[in-house]
Formats: sequence, C-alpha cells, structure tokens
Amino acid sequence: MSKGVKILVASDAHIHDRADEVPPKLLEIIESEKPFDIAVYAGDFTDEDVYRWFRTLGRAVYVVEGNMDYLSLPEHETFMHPIAPIRFGVIHGHQVRPRGNIVQLTEIAKRLGVNVLISGHTHSPLIRVFENVLHLNPGSLTGAWGGGGGSGIPSMMIVILYENGLEVKLIELKGGSISEKVHRFVYRGGSWIEV
Repeated sequence: MSKGVKILVASDAHIHDRADEVPPKLLEIIESEKPFDIAVYAGDFTDEDVYRWFRTLGRAVYVVEGNMDYLSLPEHETFMHPIAPIRFGVIHGHQVRPRGNIVQLTEIAKRLGVNVLISGHTHSPLIRVFENVLHLNPGSLTGAWGGGGGSGIPSMMIVILYENGLEVKLIELKGGSISEKVHRFVYRGGSWIEV
C-alpha cells in the first residue's frame, strides 16, 4: 500500500469576527504537518488574511465561500486525486435548512457526482455515511459560536487517502488537550464500509 495522500480539512474559523486566532495547539499540528498534499476549507474564513494563510498549507488547495465570507470564492469545488477513484466535493453548507440536513446535503453530493462531501456551517464535527456518500464536517477550527449553536470545541480533520479508501482523523481541542479519533473507510463496489 502506498504512503497515502495527506489532506487537511478545516472550516469556520470566523477570524476576526468571532475568534482572534487559531488555537496554538491546533496551529502547531498544522504547521508541523505542512505542506499537505491537499488543503480543503469549507468556508467562513472570514477575513482575507486567514484565506491567504490557508492557501500556503497545501500543494493543492480547494476553498469555498461561506455565508459570512466577503471574498470572491466559488460556491462549491470538486476534485479527485489519481491515487484513488474517489471524487470529493466541497460546499459550506448554508445551502441547506435546517443546518446539517443530511438528506439535502446528500442530494447536493449526488448532483455534484461526488463520493465524499466536505461541508461546514454547523460548527460541529460529523463523520457519517448516508446513501453511499461519506459526509465530513470538520467543525470550527477555532470553536467559534455558530448561528445555530455548534460544539464550541476547536476542531479539524486530517484525511489520508489510499487506493481503496481513506482514514479520517478528527482532531479536537478539549479542555486544553488534544483529542484524536480515527475512522477508517474502504470504498468497494461504489459503497463505503467502515472498518
């Protein structure tokens, strides 16, 4: 098995309107792991300096506009990596109501023709397979308050893409300490299987 493609997944920092900075412990992880093969941001930077910083983190970078961004960014992105037949989509998530509506998010994923949909907006992490779409929401990079609530816990994901699936590491900053939880998925016959 190859080494894998390292993907940073983040969203909803809301700097400088709801947060001042990325928590130092998460920033340390990001800086020590960069450059990522791919860096993905699912909207709501909200300031241009955060956007410019994020663009330095990956060899390839995919970002979308959030409902609180005033930057000229796309509403959605799609991408693949030659290592695997898995197509990724990225949206912010304010396109669906209520926030995080898994049925509507899945409809968007199917319209985009993607196997993995990365979204934000809820400020709460999510790793879930629904109707053969793997949904990834990294939560808020700063733990900023979201209009509909949120976990209040700073979080992000590092995804390792392999030829036959992927590994998702959810990284959260709980009570000043880093917590990591890993989920592994195999993509076989057009279906996701958690292993």
